[in-house]
Amino acid sequence: MADKYPSYLNLLETGELDRRIEALYERLSPCRVCPHECGVDRLKGEKGFCRVGNKPMIASYGPHFGEERPLVGEGGSGTIFFTYCNMACVYCQNWEISHEGEGEEISEETLAKVMLILKVWGCHNINLVTPTHQIPFIVKAIKIAAESGLDLPIVYNCGGYDSVETLRLLEGIIDIYMPDIKYMDEKVALRLSKVKNYPEVVKLAVKEMHRQVGDLVIENGIAKRGLIIRHLVLPHDLSQTEEVIKFVAQEISPNTYFNLMDQYRPCGEAWKYPPLDRKITKEEWNRALELAKKYGLKRLDDRRARFWD
Repeated sequence: MADKYPSYLNLLETGELDRRIEALYERLSPCRVCPHECGVDRLKGEKGFCRVGNKPMIASYGPHFGEERPLVGEGGSGTIFFTYCNMACVYCQNWEISHEGEGEEISEETLAKVMLILKVWGCHNINLVTPTHQIPFIVKAIKIAAESGLDLPIVYNCGGYDSVETLRLLEGIIDIYMPDIKYMDEKVALRLSKVKNYPEVVKLAVKEMHRQVGDLVIENGIAKRGLIIRHLVLPHDLSQTEEVIKFVAQEISPNTYFNLMDQYRPCGEAWKYPPLDRKITKEEWNRALELAKKYGLKRLDDRRARFWD
Protein backbone atom coordinates (compact mmCIF):
# COMPACT_ATOMS: atom_id res chain seq x y z
CA MET A 1 0.00 0.00 0.00
CA ALA A 2 1.37 3.42 -0.99
CA ASP A 3 2.19 5.89 1.74
CA LYS A 4 -0.37 8.59 2.31
CA TYR A 5 0.32 12.32 2.34
CA PRO A 6 0.62 14.14 4.65
CA SER A 7 2.72 11.66 6.58
CA TYR A 8 0.72 11.74 9.81
CA LEU A 9 -2.13 9.97 8.01
CA ASN A 10 0.06 6.85 7.86
CA LEU A 11 0.65 6.95 11.63
CA LEU A 12 -3.06 7.47 12.22
CA GLU A 13 -3.88 4.40 10.16
CA THR A 14 -1.42 2.13 11.98
CA GLY A 15 -2.20 3.38 15.49
CA GLU A 16 1.35 4.69 15.91
CA LEU A 17 0.01 8.22 16.33
CA ASP A 18 -1.66 7.17 19.60
CA ARG A 19 1.64 5.86 20.94
CA ARG A 20 3.40 9.09 20.04
CA ILE A 21 0.73 11.15 21.79
CA GLU A 22 1.08 9.03 24.92
CA ALA A 23 4.87 9.44 24.87
CA LEU A 24 4.61 13.20 24.38
CA TYR A 25 2.19 13.60 27.28
CA GLU A 26 4.56 11.59 29.47
CA ARG A 27 7.17 14.28 28.82
CA LEU A 28 4.88 16.80 30.54
CA SER A 29 5.24 15.13 33.94
CA PRO A 30 7.92 15.97 34.98
CA CYS A 31 8.24 18.42 32.11
CA ARG A 32 11.13 17.78 29.74
CA VAL A 33 9.37 18.79 26.55
CA CYS A 34 12.07 21.34 25.71
CA PRO A 35 15.73 21.85 26.69
CA HIS A 36 14.81 23.85 29.81
CA GLU A 37 13.64 20.56 31.39
CA CYS A 38 11.89 22.53 34.15
CA GLY A 39 10.67 19.34 35.82
CA VAL A 40 7.28 20.76 36.84
CA ASP A 41 4.18 18.56 36.67
CA ARG A 42 2.29 20.24 33.86
CA LEU A 43 -0.35 17.52 33.83
CA LYS A 44 -1.38 18.86 37.23
CA GLY A 45 -1.33 22.42 35.96
CA GLU A 46 2.10 23.40 37.26
CA LYS A 47 3.97 25.92 35.12
CA GLY A 48 7.65 26.39 34.36
CA PHE A 49 9.61 28.74 32.08
CA CYS A 50 6.94 28.72 29.34
CA ARG A 51 4.04 29.49 31.72
CA VAL A 52 1.70 27.00 30.05
CA GLY A 53 0.08 24.24 32.08
CA ASN A 54 -2.01 21.31 30.87
CA LYS A 55 -4.09 22.86 28.07
CA PRO A 56 -3.24 24.53 24.77
CA MET A 57 -3.26 28.32 24.63
CA ILE A 58 -3.64 30.25 21.39
CA ALA A 59 -3.75 33.95 20.57
CA SER A 60 -5.11 33.94 17.02
CA TYR A 61 -5.38 32.00 13.77
CA GLY A 62 -6.02 32.64 10.10
CA PRO A 63 -4.54 32.71 6.58
CA HIS A 64 -1.14 34.42 6.56
CA PHE A 65 0.24 35.92 3.35
CA GLY A 66 3.54 37.26 4.69
CA GLU A 67 5.26 33.91 5.15
CA GLU A 68 7.78 32.29 2.79
CA ARG A 69 6.51 32.12 -0.78
CA PRO A 70 6.20 28.28 -0.96
CA LEU A 71 4.01 28.32 2.17
CA VAL A 72 1.67 31.07 1.00
CA GLY A 73 0.55 30.15 -2.52
CA GLU A 74 -2.87 31.57 -3.31
CA GLY A 75 -4.73 30.46 -0.20
CA GLY A 76 -2.23 31.56 2.43
CA SER A 77 -0.47 29.69 5.20
CA GLY A 78 -2.87 28.56 7.92
CA THR A 79 -1.14 30.08 10.94
CA ILE A 80 -1.99 29.37 14.56
CA PHE A 81 -0.20 31.64 17.04
CA PHE A 82 0.45 29.81 20.30
CA THR A 83 0.63 31.82 23.51
CA TYR A 84 3.91 32.21 25.39
CA CYS A 85 7.22 30.70 24.30
CA ASN A 86 10.14 28.64 25.57
CA MET A 87 12.45 31.54 24.69
CA ALA A 88 12.25 35.10 26.03
CA CYS A 89 13.76 37.25 23.29
CA VAL A 90 14.01 40.84 24.48
CA TYR A 91 13.23 42.11 20.95
CA CYS A 92 10.33 39.76 20.12
CA GLN A 93 8.00 41.18 17.47
CA ASN A 94 5.09 39.22 18.98
CA TRP A 95 5.75 40.58 22.48
CA GLU A 96 2.10 40.67 23.58
CA ILE A 97 1.72 36.98 22.77
CA SER A 98 5.09 35.57 23.81
CA HIS A 99 5.74 37.66 26.94
CA GLU A 100 2.42 39.07 28.10
CA GLY A 101 0.34 35.95 27.44
CA GLU A 102 -2.21 37.33 25.03
CA GLY A 103 -4.59 34.52 24.14
CA GLU A 104 -6.85 31.99 25.79
CA GLU A 105 -6.74 28.44 27.07
CA ILE A 106 -8.72 26.00 24.94
CA SER A 107 -9.18 22.24 24.64
CA GLU A 108 -7.41 19.93 22.22
CA GLU A 109 -10.79 19.37 20.55
CA THR A 110 -11.19 23.11 19.95
CA LEU A 111 -7.68 23.30 18.57
CA ALA A 112 -8.58 20.50 16.15
CA LYS A 113 -11.60 22.52 15.00
CA VAL A 114 -9.32 25.51 14.34
CA MET A 115 -7.18 23.32 12.07
CA LEU A 116 -10.25 22.16 10.18
CA ILE A 117 -11.48 25.75 9.82
CA LEU A 118 -8.14 26.72 8.25
CA LYS A 119 -8.58 23.87 5.78
CA VAL A 120 -12.09 25.06 4.87
CA TRP A 121 -10.72 28.56 4.34
CA GLY A 122 -8.40 27.19 1.66
CA CYS A 123 -5.04 27.39 3.43
CA HIS A 124 -2.21 25.28 2.04
CA ASN A 125 -0.85 24.09 5.39
CA ILE A 126 -1.22 24.27 9.16
CA ASN A 127 1.52 26.63 10.35
CA LEU A 128 2.22 26.16 14.07
CA VAL A 129 3.81 29.40 15.30
CA THR A 130 5.85 28.82 18.48
CA PRO A 131 4.71 25.21 19.06
CA THR A 132 7.67 23.84 21.03
CA HIS A 133 6.22 24.15 24.54
CA GLN A 134 2.72 23.02 23.51
CA ILE A 135 3.53 20.19 21.11
CA PRO A 136 1.88 17.32 23.08
CA PHE A 137 -1.49 19.11 22.89
CA ILE A 138 -0.93 19.98 19.25
CA VAL A 139 -0.25 16.39 18.17
CA LYS A 140 -3.37 15.21 19.96
CA ALA A 141 -5.33 17.90 18.12
CA ILE A 142 -3.80 16.81 14.80
CA LYS A 143 -5.08 13.29 15.42
CA ILE A 144 -8.58 14.51 16.25
CA ALA A 145 -8.61 16.75 13.17
CA ALA A 146 -7.23 14.02 10.90
CA GLU A 147 -10.06 11.72 11.97
CA SER A 148 -12.42 14.41 10.65
CA GLY A 149 -10.67 14.99 7.35
CA LEU A 150 -7.59 17.14 7.96
CA ASP A 151 -5.06 16.40 5.24
CA LEU A 152 -2.84 19.49 5.14
CA PRO A 153 0.92 19.40 5.78
CA ILE A 154 2.04 20.54 9.23
CA VAL A 155 4.61 23.34 9.54
CA TYR A 156 6.67 23.45 12.76
CA ASN A 157 7.58 27.15 13.01
CA CYS A 158 9.90 27.47 16.01
CA GLY A 159 12.78 29.37 17.61
CA GLY A 160 15.17 26.43 17.33
CA TYR A 161 15.41 25.77 21.08
CA ASP A 162 14.11 22.21 20.80
CA SER A 163 14.85 18.88 22.44
CA VAL A 164 16.09 16.17 20.09
CA GLU A 165 14.26 13.57 22.21
CA THR A 166 10.96 15.38 21.66
CA LEU A 167 11.67 15.97 17.98
CA ARG A 168 12.20 12.24 17.46
CA LEU A 169 8.62 11.67 18.60
CA LEU A 170 7.48 14.04 15.83
CA GLU A 171 9.04 12.05 12.98
CA GLY A 172 6.35 11.26 10.45
CA ILE A 173 4.03 13.88 11.98
CA ILE A 174 5.72 17.11 10.94
CA ASP A 175 6.08 17.61 7.19
CA ILE A 176 7.86 20.98 7.15
CA TYR A 177 10.25 22.15 9.85
CA MET A 178 10.90 25.90 9.93
CA PRO A 179 13.30 26.79 12.76
CA ASP A 180 15.05 30.06 13.40
CA ILE A 181 18.77 29.95 13.93
CA LYS A 182 19.19 33.10 15.98
CA TYR A 183 22.79 33.12 17.18
CA MET A 184 26.01 31.17 17.43
CA ASP A 185 27.22 32.82 20.63
CA GLU A 186 26.13 31.24 23.90
CA LYS A 187 26.53 34.43 25.94
CA VAL A 188 24.53 36.51 23.47
CA ALA A 189 21.72 33.94 23.46
CA LEU A 190 21.56 33.93 27.25
CA ARG A 191 21.48 37.72 27.42
CA LEU A 192 19.00 38.34 24.61
CA SER A 193 16.77 35.24 24.72
CA LYS A 194 17.29 33.89 28.28
CA VAL A 195 18.23 30.38 27.12
CA LYS A 196 21.31 28.31 27.95
CA ASN A 197 23.52 26.47 25.46
CA TYR A 198 21.54 27.78 22.49
CA PRO A 199 24.19 27.20 19.79
CA GLU A 200 24.69 23.57 20.80
CA VAL A 201 20.96 22.96 21.16
CA VAL A 202 19.94 24.55 17.87
CA LYS A 203 22.64 22.73 15.88
CA LEU A 204 21.51 19.33 17.16
CA ALA A 205 17.84 20.22 16.68
CA VAL A 206 18.25 21.41 13.09
CA LYS A 207 20.32 18.36 12.19
CA GLU A 208 17.54 16.13 13.53
CA MET A 209 14.89 18.09 11.62
CA HIS A 210 16.86 17.74 8.40
CA ARG A 211 17.39 14.04 9.02
CA GLN A 212 13.64 13.58 9.22
CA VAL A 213 12.44 15.64 6.27
CA GLY A 214 15.47 16.55 4.11
CA ASP A 215 15.74 19.59 1.83
CA LEU A 216 12.55 21.41 0.95
CA VAL A 217 10.46 19.84 -1.81
CA ILE A 218 8.22 22.25 -3.73
CA GLU A 219 5.51 21.08 -6.15
CA ASN A 220 3.54 23.54 -8.28
CA GLY A 221 4.91 26.37 -6.18
CA ILE A 222 3.77 24.92 -2.84
CA ALA A 223 6.01 23.43 -0.16
CA LYS A 224 5.25 19.75 0.42
CA ARG A 225 7.96 18.50 2.76
CA GLY A 226 11.37 19.50 4.04
CA LEU A 227 13.37 22.08 5.95
CA ILE A 228 13.17 25.87 5.82
CA ILE A 229 15.63 27.84 7.95
CA ARG A 230 15.14 31.43 9.03
CA HIS A 231 17.85 33.80 10.19
CA LEU A 232 17.16 37.36 11.31
CA VAL A 233 20.10 39.70 10.79
CA LEU A 234 20.62 41.76 13.96
CA PRO A 235 22.46 45.07 14.40
CA HIS A 236 26.22 44.98 15.00
CA ASP A 237 26.28 41.27 14.02
CA LEU A 238 24.72 40.13 17.30
CA SER A 239 23.27 37.29 15.21
CA GLN A 240 26.71 35.98 14.16
CA THR A 241 25.43 35.67 10.61
CA GLU A 242 28.61 34.23 9.07
CA GLU A 243 28.75 31.41 11.62
CA VAL A 244 25.08 30.60 11.02
CA ILE A 245 25.40 30.53 7.24
CA LYS A 246 28.60 28.51 7.39
CA PHE A 247 26.91 25.92 9.64
CA VAL A 248 23.90 25.60 7.34
CA ALA A 249 25.98 25.32 4.17
CA GLN A 250 28.57 22.90 5.54
CA GLU A 251 26.71 20.83 8.14
CA ILE A 252 23.10 20.80 6.93
CA SER A 253 22.94 21.22 3.14
CA PRO A 254 23.96 23.86 0.58
CA ASN A 255 20.53 23.18 -0.94
CA THR A 256 18.75 24.41 2.19
CA TYR A 257 15.82 26.75 1.61
CA PHE A 258 17.07 29.75 3.59
CA ASN A 259 15.17 32.87 4.59
CA LEU A 260 17.73 35.56 5.32
CA MET A 261 15.62 38.24 6.99
CA ASP A 262 16.27 41.98 6.93
CA GLN A 263 13.16 43.17 8.77
CA TYR A 264 14.58 43.62 12.26
CA ARG A 265 13.04 46.55 14.11
CA PRO A 266 13.24 47.43 17.80
CA CYS A 267 10.31 45.81 19.65
CA GLY A 268 9.59 44.75 23.20
CA GLU A 269 12.45 45.81 25.44
CA ALA A 270 15.02 46.15 22.67
CA TRP A 271 15.59 49.78 23.62
CA LYS A 272 17.27 48.56 26.81
CA TYR A 273 19.86 46.57 24.85
CA PRO A 274 21.82 48.82 22.45
CA PRO A 275 22.53 48.36 19.57
CA LEU A 276 19.17 46.55 19.37
CA ASP A 277 17.56 49.98 19.65
CA ARG A 278 18.12 50.57 15.91
CA LYS A 279 17.38 48.85 12.60
CA ILE A 280 20.17 47.22 10.64
CA THR A 281 22.12 49.33 8.16
CA LYS A 282 22.42 48.90 4.42
CA GLU A 283 26.04 47.80 4.92
CA GLU A 284 25.05 45.13 7.48
CA TRP A 285 22.43 43.74 5.11
CA ASN A 286 24.73 43.71 2.08
CA ARG A 287 27.34 41.86 4.14
CA ALA A 288 24.77 39.19 5.01
CA LEU A 289 23.89 38.73 1.33
CA GLU A 290 27.55 38.45 0.41
CA LEU A 291 28.05 35.79 3.08
CA ALA A 292 25.20 33.72 1.66
CA LYS A 293 26.85 33.96 -1.74
CA LYS A 294 30.30 33.17 -0.31
CA TYR A 295 29.14 29.91 1.29
CA GLY A 296 26.97 28.83 -1.63
CA LEU A 297 23.44 29.18 -0.25
CA LYS A 298 21.41 29.72 -3.41
CA ARG A 299 17.85 28.91 -2.31
CA LEU A 300 17.15 32.24 -0.62
CA ASP A 301 13.50 33.11 -0.09
CA ASP A 302 12.63 35.96 -2.44
CA ARG A 303 9.90 37.56 -0.34
CA ARG A 304 12.38 39.42 1.86
CA ALA A 305 11.84 43.19 2.22
CA ARG A 306 13.51 45.26 -0.45
CA PHE A 307 13.76 48.60 1.32
CA TRP A 308 17.36 49.04 0.09
CA ASP A 309 16.29 49.30 -3.57
